[in-house]
Amino acid sequence: MEFDFLEPVNDGILQFISSLSSQELGSKIVLHTQDQFPDISKVQIAIVGVLEDRRNINMVNEVNLTAVRKKLYSMFPGNWDASIADLGDILAGDSVEDTYFALKKVTAALIKNKVIPIVLGGSQDLTYALYRAYDDLEQMVNMVAVDNRFDFGKENETVSANSYLTKIIIDEPNNLFNYCNIGYQTYYNSQEEIDLIEKLFFDAYRLGEISNKIALAEPVFRDADLVSIDLNSVKSSASGNTVTFEPNGFNGKEICSLARYAGISDKVSSFGVFNHNSTAHESSMIAQIVWYFIEGYHYRSKEYPFGSRTNYLKYIVPLEDEELIFYKSDKTDRWWIEIPFVSNGNNKLKRNTLLPCSYDEYLCACNQELPERWWKAQRKNAL
Repeated sequence: MEFDFLEPVNDGILQFISSLSSQELGSKIVLHTQDQFPDISKVQIAIVGVLEDRRNINMVNEVNLTAVRKKLYSMFPGNWDASIADLGDILAGDSVEDTYFALKKVTAALIKNKVIPIVLGGSQDLTYALYRAYDDLEQMVNMVAVDNRFDFGKENETVSANSYLTKIIIDEPNNLFNYCNIGYQTYYNSQEEIDLIEKLFFDAYRLGEISNKIALAEPVFRDADLVSIDLNSVKSSASGNTVTFEPNGFNGKEICSLARYAGISDKVSSFGVFNHNSTAHESSMIAQIVWYFIEGYHYRSKEYPFGSRTNYLKYIVPLEDEELIFYKSDKTDRWWIEIPFVSNGNNKLKRNTLLPCSYDEYLCACNQELPERWWKAQRKNAL
């Protein structure tokens, strides 16, 4: 059974939780202990630790999630009604590939049971195992990485925390429909890598773009299946990471806002936080990121998948060579743009589909400007 890969929550955490008040989060979660495993059919969110970091040479401390759990479970929940479980940890296998296999099986089982895994690593190459968990779900995958780097590597290079994206793109089955990077810093990425992102019709937003207007990221997360956060995308003065010091990056408020956007998205079905060095300050940051993701989950509007479009206002914008169709939800005031079906044998989408967008993109269309994300999505559809 897939869940046999999971080790119970350790006794130190159990003792800590027993000392908490009934109002704190730790008293309201279901735990995997030596005596019992949570009933997955009654769980909506599951926390899974993965104690694997062999593919990140910059991590100097052994992965330890005890401090993260203590910080998270001593917080007070909002007005939450979803059942949350802590399923314990996946230990590092005899080989890194063994760990990948275990994480893939656990994640796939949770998603099939409509449970959202919150995966706490460990190194970010574990994102590859999360992606591979979708192999049996017969769907294309939209992936969002909050990262200061694109994590490309050489084609034959062993997958690592700094090269896992290449393996995702190259390996079969290729289920990746779109990749989006949030917060890349140009001096950490070669011009060839930036050009490759454009060539593949992927999306990327520089740190300054998102910091200046955090709401730009919301439509991106609304279309994501998998979200991976590299803690190195947060500046060290906010994260407390003094091991791999980062002078620039998102601040604490911004990274928590991005986590909340991921939680609000009806489509996001797996979420991970990686590349931390198990310091006390980083543990506080991770706990707050997880808290905000769960907070966002409880404000999901259930607007995906789409059924009848009668609850949406339809806007038709004629351009010189195109006719763009927008939809606005009368429930949340959020916007979508229609990607038309391309009738050829190679398209990845089999019907017209809706791409989340912003009101600003609608205004751009009204000014006869073709939205870049619409254009990229249509080109990917035709490949």
